Amino acid sequence: MAEFPGAEFDAIIIGAGQAGPSLAGRLTQAGQKVAIIERKLFGGTCVNTGCMPTKALVASAYAAHLARRGGDYGISVGNVSVDMKVVAARARKVTLDARGNVEGWLKGMDGCTVFEGHARFTGPKTISINGQDISAPKIFLNVGGRAAIPDIPGLDGVEYLTNTSIVTLDHLPDHLIVIGGSYIALEFAQMYRRFGAQVTVIERGTRLIAREDADVSEAVRDILAGEGITVHTGIEDLAVAQTGGVISVTFGGQTVRGSHLLVATGRRPNTDDLGLEAAGVKTDARGYITVDDGLKTSVDGIWAMGDCNGRGAFTHTAYNDFEIIAANLLDGASRKVSDRILGYALYIDPPLGRVGMTVAEAEKTGRPLLVSTRPMTRVGRAIEKGETKGFMKVVADADTKKILGAAILGTGGDEAIHGILDMMNAGATVDQLQWAVPIHPTVSELIPTLLGDLKPF
Repeated sequence: MAEFPGAEFDAIIIGAGQAGPSLAGRLTQAGQKVAIIERKLFGGTCVNTGCMPTKALVASAYAAHLARRGGDYGISVGNVSVDMKVVAARARKVTLDARGNVEGWLKGMDGCTVFEGHARFTGPKTISINGQDISAPKIFLNVGGRAAIPDIPGLDGVEYLTNTSIVTLDHLPDHLIVIGGSYIALEFAQMYRRFGAQVTVIERGTRLIAREDADVSEAVRDILAGEGITVHTGIEDLAVAQTGGVISVTFGGQTVRGSHLLVATGRRPNTDDLGLEAAGVKTDARGYITVDDGLKTSVDGIWAMGDCNGRGAFTHTAYNDFEIIAANLLDGASRKVSDRILGYALYIDPPLGRVGMTVAEAEKTGRPLLVSTRPMTRVGRAIEKGETKGFMKVVADADTKKILGAAILGTGGDEAIHGILDMMNAGATVDQLQWAVPIHPTVSELIPTLLGDLKPF
């Protein structure tokens, strides 16, 4: 911890996740005296338990999967084995390197004082940290979130995993049971199946990744089932128990037994132990900090960024929160969260790249729609790579020709989606994007063709 330099700062930032350090950099460059407080791990969820370790694990799982498919490409590799200790060590190194970079950056930043400990409000402008009170006219919250644990009978007596603990696992489960059927759950389900575990997914809803269109959900389910993952949806009367090293999950008159249980049923904000009531900062019923379109809270001089404000649960939306606040405070801008066009990805293989509305969401607006769908079996690049699962889809406004949303479930989908995302941010029409001349052979080259097939929905 840095030597305490005095109680008064121009700004206090609580949390060193995606938004906090970048904001500290902008504020100190503007000559402001900044305190940043981190209670545990520099870098936040993305660096420590989210994007970086999980995508490192996904890469290892893909390598194992591709090696097993070597014969499809005329390559003989023999028996494929996975050394989970090496896999885990590789993911850990990715995390430790990134965490160290963030910590070193902050601690070497001129004008920035780093405090390590748990911060709590004692008033609207004052924070208590390690028995010391510090204050500032501007306070920024970047406190992130954690796994939400559902109320399942018997769960409190079971040794279960969350996304935080499973990324440190250095051995292969015999049978991993996953409760949850959304993004985090499915990424771990597929990667551990590819590492060699038996995997069962149990989802209470009627289908996987329920926020997506039904055809996307079904295609994802087919991809997972095709790799030997057992999927149960529409589950009621769920209960769990553990006897020795065996975990039992009971539902609908049947019981699934496994060696490990991952609970991945959503997230909750880290706002319950900040003393927000002492500052008068309002939260909603789920604990998310209420913010306006400029990310200001209910208290003047306090802003909330990232997962804790409920306006985006992604690293890139957290970073965009920083960009909005910095632009408005330092650059005289008037940027708004509502101007953001949301894009994100599901990192199973093949990945799902998404931007804007689903067709179901667009349909609810009542506007006339144009929709086009194209299977990846008609994408040359996918055929050449031998990875033809999935499809691409786009929805547009029939009157204005503005693109409303798109999904690319297929090889390179997480990258190719940006051709549409960028054009949507530029306010371009279908006609403008259709006349682009993309590079051959790529997945992106099919986007103009996809748009040329738009038909009334």
